[in-house]
Amino acid sequence: MSIVYTCRHCGHMIGELDQHAVDASMLGLDRLSTRDKQEMVHYQANGDVHIQAICENCEESLGNNPQFHELDYFIQ
Repeated sequence: MSIVYTCRHCGHMIGELDQHAVDASMLGLDRLSTRDKQEMVHYQANGDVHIQAICENCEESLGNNPQFHELDYFIQ
């Protein structure tokens, strides 16, 4: 089972953890609202968990351009 973190804006793979058993609280998933979990966490048929987050580059772009928060996708 792998846990794969991908940037929700640019699609860049941020990182991957190979784990046989994972506690959701160790990943902080228990702190997400139900809606956030539905949008950010995707369970695959093979047991992998794909989590959409934000990479450092996109976070910096959002910090420098606050108007980008209004857009679903700001990377073209």
